[in-house]
Amino acid sequence: MKDIMTLDQAQPEVQRKFMAGVYWRMTVALFLTAAVAWYSAQSQQIMGILYSNRGLPFYGLIVAELVLVIVLSAAIHKMNSVAALFFFILYSVVNGLTFSAIFVVYEIGSVFHVFLTSALMFAAMSVYGAFTKSDLTSAGRYLMMALIGILVAGLVNMFLRSSMLGWLTSLLGVGIFIGLTAYDTQRLMRIGVKNDGSEKFQKMAVIGALELYLDFINIFIKMLALFGKRK
Repeated sequence: MKDIMTLDQAQPEVQRKFMAGVYWRMTVALFLTAAVAWYSAQSQQIMGILYSNRGLPFYGLIVAELVLVIVLSAAIHKMNSVAALFFFILYSVVNGLTFSAIFVVYEIGSVFHVFLTSALMFAAMSVYGAFTKSDLTSAGRYLMMALIGILVAGLVNMFLRSSMLGWLTSLLGVGIFIGLTAYDTQRLMRIGVKNDGSEKFQKMAVIGALELYLDFINIFIKMLALFGKRK
């Protein structure tokens, strides 16, 4: 007689499948970003194109990144999961091109150590978000408000060019994004309980992967600004 899976057994199983889908998409995107960034930094031709015309192509890629995130977030309900994954992968590649500047500005050893530290911090907070019994919903709202605050401060500092304000926004940014990592993980875990393997949940896994990807990327950027050793 075949074993019959109970509801209590089924929920953790479908949740694990959903989260596995989120994490493998995120991992692939991070790998592509790192690979493209490294390759581009080693290519004089690519770097020449990116920084030609006073860096206009480079800034154009930054605008393209914003557009891709907006399109993916706003139009995902109108596209299928394959198209959503395509835009996510495209975003990770474009992000890799802009991240090539990191290998030009910072020492490779410093980049590696900051990346490893950021990965450990991200993993710890993601595990916390997955297993904590505390409800992080209210914390998520405050973190989003704080995020808006540091974004505004960052824009203001583009004109002030204050090293102290830059250091402070980076420090606060690390705290905000490690908090968002726990919040986003918990929210995705709750979504995953209802996973039925449908197209809807495939698209939600892509959005979840994008959110965690952005959490990690921002932790890394802020940590690099704080502790990275410039050439």
